[in-house]
Amino acid sequence: MKWDLLVMSIIYVFAGSMHFIKPRAYVKIIPKFLPKRRTLNLFAGAVEIMAGFALLFPETRPYAAILIITMLVVFLVVHFNMLRSKELALGVPRWILILRIPLQFLLIWWASLYI
Repeated sequence: MKWDLLVMSIIYVFAGSMHFIKPRAYVKIIPKFLPKRRTLNLFAGAVEIMAGFALLFPETRPYAAILIITMLVVFLVVHFNMLRSKELALGVPRWILILRIPLQFLLIWWASLYI
């Protein structure tokens, strides 16, 4: 197994787990126009964990990569939402929030290598 694939898997399993460990922070940054934000948060966390583990198996890897790309595109809404106010930024400096947007596209590219 390639080392970067293992790193990617760890990143998504960890990130997904954080949705369950710190749910209030995640719910707070989900745009208010979306319904059932708590449920969406838990669903997103579960999908991230599942996709992270699915990356480890050649049979499920392409599906996991597509799922991750889809998730990263959807999460752009949250990243732009966090730029709307200091309260939504959760104390993260604005420059980091802005830098996160091109980073999201880098993560999309990385996942696309495994389709």
